Amino acid sequence: MTPLRINLEQEEIPTHWYNVVADMPNPPAPPLGRDGLPVSPEAMGAIFPGPILEQEMSAERWIAIPEEVRQIYAQWRPAPLCRALGLERALGTPAKIFFKYEGGSPAGSHKPNSAVPQAYFNKLAGTKRLTTETGAGQWGSSIAYAGQMFGLPVRVFMVNVSYQQKPFRRSMMQTWGAEVFASPTNLTNAGRSALAADPNSQGSLGLAISEAVEEAAADAGTCYTLGSVLNHVLLHQTVIGLEAKKQFDKIGLYPDIIFGPCGGGSSFGGIAFPFLADKAAGDKRATNLRCVAVEPTSCPTLTKGAYAYDYGDVSGYTPIMRMYTLGHDFMPPGIHAGGLRYHGDSPLVSQLLHEGKLEAMAVPQVATFEAGVQFARAEGIIPAPESCHAIRAAIDEALRCKVTGEAKTILFCLTGHGHFDMASYDKYFSGQLEDFDYPEAAIVESLKHLPKVG
Repeated sequence: MTPLRINLEQEEIPTHWYNVVADMPNPPAPPLGRDGLPVSPEAMGAIFPGPILEQEMSAERWIAIPEEVRQIYAQWRPAPLCRALGLERALGTPAKIFFKYEGGSPAGSHKPNSAVPQAYFNKLAGTKRLTTETGAGQWGSSIAYAGQMFGLPVRVFMVNVSYQQKPFRRSMMQTWGAEVFASPTNLTNAGRSALAADPNSQGSLGLAISEAVEEAAADAGTCYTLGSVLNHVLLHQTVIGLEAKKQFDKIGLYPDIIFGPCGGGSSFGGIAFPFLADKAAGDKRATNLRCVAVEPTSCPTLTKGAYAYDYGDVSGYTPIMRMYTLGHDFMPPGIHAGGLRYHGDSPLVSQLLHEGKLEAMAVPQVATFEAGVQFARAEGIIPAPESCHAIRAAIDEALRCKVTGEAKTILFCLTGHGHFDMASYDKYFSGQLEDFDYPEAAIVESLKHLPKVG
């Protein structure tokens, strides 16, 4: 019998997170303030607690995972590495396809990997309340869960289009005690401005971030939590790739190519960065390894954006970060992979892509759902729309192997299940989903509004 699940014991949960900054060819570009100067820790301290800031700015290769965090991780970690044998057979490919399945967490995705430590370190620092944004609701439900674990109230600004599309994610957050509002709201200056400009605004992650940051900055007892983009978030997510490396060692294999869906970069960094450590260390197995971020054609940040300094939110409350961006006032269409609707990307992912250490590709919406359905019928797991982007890329790579005869080992991150996304699948089955390539002219116009730096 072919092993389909490669498992680890509970004591094999990683004891340290891996910090890719230690192995980058060049130091990360610093975040800047409105004055064009590097942001001070004191300024960042207005919305983040000290321990999180230390991780955000650290260049240490290994950062210890507190035992309290590992204990909560043990509710669902280690996560299995799975062989997609049914999919391989359906495709008739000589390739071996593996996926790291992150859908077993309480929130059903990879997001608690960072939500739990963020809540823990906030509690340690004396924070009284948390604010955050969420797109598809995976991050919002995760930080609601984590806040409940440590007795912290949570307020979530949920992108309006996802608030309407995914009501059960909203219910999950409320079950874990969080307040949830459709962004833009009338609660903040950023929200009121957006509604004045467009009373029917679908919202965006950048706008929801503005609302959450504005509220955190106005109250000394409140801190902001972010589900993607920043260094400390990608740091926490490296438990995914660290476990996967141990699991591949158990079966004597190593991936030739890694795919991950990419919106802000957290799950992609989580699966890819620990393997980039092997490249940096001169591991011969990683010599020709390719790590590919997969994004939607409707929000083509890495494939069509500019590598430049930009705000992480719509209103300019956040520091200015060097990243691939479509412009901070970019308003993406209401695609169903709500977690990928972001104008920018992780500065670390962006810099590594810019320096040629990573690759990026974009796939259209309908093709991703086709891939998700094909995967579900072969493997039984219904994937989240975000995960379908990586599945599309993995299937296409496996079909190329069918043509060339190459027996590659393909790995992708299945970031979460799609049980709360069935309305999106309904639209796919009824032919109501459309592909949308964001117009070049609209991107050019948005990029005109980048902040002037230097």
